Amino acid sequence: MTINESARTTSADATDVQVVVPRGELDLDNLLPLTLQLERAALSGPRVVLDASGITFGDSSFLRVLLSIGRQTDLRIAAPRPALERLIGIVGMDKVLKIHPTVAAAKAAPAGETGAGEAGVG
Repeated sequence: MTINESARTTSADATDVQVVVPRGELDLDNLLPLTLQLERAALSGPRVVLDASGITFGDSSFLRVLLSIGRQTDLRIAAPRPALERLIGIVGMDKVLKIHPTVAAAKAAPAGETGAGEAGVG
């Protein structure tokens, strides 16, 4: 499944949080549409939530995109599947990415939070 077919961005709500919802495998071959969505979301508000619940695979290029977007905005990763959560922890990105168990928790988290967040990655 490609990002073009399945990713969507929900509009910002009263908390000015954009939620991007990709589905499927994310790798170098299909990452551009998601990257563009995340960049647009970063420009439209101070916070972006990536609903990772539908991501079945992510490679190093996906992780690189997360780091890049995380430098541009307050990026929060919500509901990652166990394999993705483990990958983030193994490479040490749980120290810099904000991981949350749900989209609601990611949206509600205080702005200054850093690191593993509430999901207990690592």
